[in-house]
Amino acid sequence: MYNNVGAQPGVPTPPKNNQPDPFGNAFYGAGSGLIKGGLGAYGEKILGSSSEYVQSNISRYFSDPQYYFQVNDHYVRNKLKVVLFPFLHRGHWTRITEPVGGRLSYKPPIYDINAPDLYIPFMAFGTYVVLAGSSLGLNGKFSPEALNWLFVKGLLGWFMQVMLLKVALLSLGGGEAPLLDMVAYAGYAFTGLCFAVLGKITWRYSYYFLMPWTCLCMGIFLVKTMKRVLFAEVRSYDSSKQHYLLLFIALAQFPLFMWLGNITVNWLF
Repeated sequence: MYNNVGAQPGVPTPPKNNQPDPFGNAFYGAGSGLIKGGLGAYGEKILGSSSEYVQSNISRYFSDPQYYFQVNDHYVRNKLKVVLFPFLHRGHWTRITEPVGGRLSYKPPIYDINAPDLYIPFMAFGTYVVLAGSSLGLNGKFSPEALNWLFVKGLLGWFMQVMLLKVALLSLGGGEAPLLDMVAYAGYAFTGLCFAVLGKITWRYSYYFLMPWTCLCMGIFLVKTMKRVLFAEVRSYDSSKQHYLLLFIALAQFPLFMWLGNITVNWLF
């Protein structure tokens, strides 16, 4: 309330010092400019190096998700032949590289039959869930809860397959392959499962020779892929250990397929 009192008559008002301080302003301007410039350059350096580190690690372990969906009808047909009949594939199993931005990169699936994709695994997984639900419906056991359990069971089986490939790479001292590559390779198992479940729906006894057949084909496909594509990135490893791991991956397909192919209300069995 006292700050609003104006000048009183007869009372002298003290003079105000309105002269600027040239040295203070000069030092203040120069100091603030130096501080801002130094902090800006240092911050850009930190942010630039951290963004490059994050981007390099993301591309190293996850790759670009759009890469895995660059497919066409020709690729899908040929890829299904390779997955379902791997022993008939007469070409090489190595991926094709091309120079991009001064470094070598893999060609997308549309140009390379050996490149992994996520279109076929996702479509096969959805088809597997639909066929499994149809099988339950024909047996009078369908329910929304049972379909949800089958969906979770399929995801769990997919995760177990990815972990199998990841552990195989880590045991050889590797493990630097992009995660989406292993997700794609593991998801191809649902293509064979779809044929086995479809055979069980159409003719019950066909399941007993379709299931071992699809297990064998998936084992051969993973052995060829792991040996020529994923294990090729490992710099040093024991050849005898590699053979045992490949055999283990192939044999592991049988219990995994039998578990996923057993369409029941109790998804644990």
